[in-house]
Amino acid sequence: METYLSRSQPGERAARERRARSAAEELTRADAPVSFQRAIHVPEDETSFFVFDAPSARVARLAAARAELDAIRIVETVSSREEEK
Repeated sequence: METYLSRSQPGERAARERRARSAAEELTRADAPVSFQRAIHVPEDETSFFVFDAPSARVARLAAARAELDAIRIVETVSSREEEK
């Protein structure tokens, strides 16, 4: 999931990561298994990428919404480790 993060909001990065983790845990308890894997921040581009492991794009969107992450786009990714299998 890609989102905008202004450089003028230095504390927001950690807050978003906490909300993403919390939203994933809430959804998992509610029978929508999803986990927050990591965030990648590109300060120069004012962009952040949040990586969720979810069974569908719908569940990933729900996690982003619950975490109050204003998603620019949500797309499926494939890890290079998965390609080696």
